[in-house]
Amino acid sequence: MGFNKVLGLLVFLISSYGHAGVGAPPAANACIGCHGPSGVSASPLWPNLAGQKEGYLSKQLQDFKSGQRKDPLMSPISLSLSDQDISDLAKYFSSLK
Repeated sequence: MGFNKVLGLLVFLISSYGHAGVGAPPAANACIGCHGPSGVSASPLWPNLAGQKEGYLSKQLQDFKSGQRKDPLMSPISLSLSDQDISDLAKYFSSLK
């Protein structure tokens, strides 16, 4: 397993121990480590997800999953997401202010 996959898996596992907000889909726990529990990142390294358009968020996750878009952290994490997870995440984060 390559370094990027190990790093992505490590971030996923660590962030999975967090707790996303009430009403968040279970898959959101993998997001909050970098993007924050309210979808607002504490670091300029990671984008804010709160309030983004649902279609945009869904497309970005699908692109990471398919390999059309590559990122050492997001690409491995996205592989664990089902189409329903992606839909739920996009709907959830787009609903946040």
